[in-house]
Amino acid sequence: MPSGPIGIFGGTFDPIHYGHLRLAQEILEHAKLAEVRFVPSGTPPHRGRPGADPHHRVEMVRLATADNASFTVDDRETQRGGPGYTYDTLTELRQQIGRQRSMALLLGADAFLDFATWHRWRELLDLAHIIVAYRPGYPIDTWQARMPGALAHEYAARYMQQPLAVHLAPSGGIAAVSMTGLDISATFVRSAVHDGSSPRYLLPDAVLAYIEAHRLYH
Repeated sequence: MPSGPIGIFGGTFDPIHYGHLRLAQEILEHAKLAEVRFVPSGTPPHRGRPGADPHHRVEMVRLATADNASFTVDDRETQRGGPGYTYDTLTELRQQIGRQRSMALLLGADAFLDFATWHRWRELLDLAHIIVAYRPGYPIDTWQARMPGALAHEYAARYMQQPLAVHLAPSGGIAAVSMTGLDISATFVRSAVHDGSSPRYLLPDAVLAYIEAHRLYH
């Protein structure tokens, strides 16, 4: 029998930081997800080569999530050759969990605004729901107005008033969640390490210790 919805949170995680972790935790609670699976990307098709190799990024995610029983790590994209398309990942996951279990792709608002540029983006909605996290001071109407026409159409047709609605169907809906504003970026963390300043308190101590031990981003 299907159990609770699974959240899928992909990204380069270069490195993972508290902004990532807080987004996952808040959506987990708002939507009452059974778990959140972090999926570090291998070769992202839409951006440049990450600063750290895939195995380092996976290990940093493992360290960051180790003390949360609701968080798991899925390294399939780093094991796959070629560009890492979300469509391929969700297709594989859907085959594994079955057609009836709910699955939700977790995105920040900025990423969602680019969603219509993704590989086979409309078909992704046949595979999973989308839950968009947005920051305070960046309310829904400010980024709704910036949606390209095709995405705006899908959003209007599929919008769910409550993230808990992901429990009602396996896929196809779009929900939005306001999250705690943490102005942290992986770019800033990498720059701090490179410049010799400390990014402590922006990411878990275990991740920072790993960065230092392996001389990443220097």
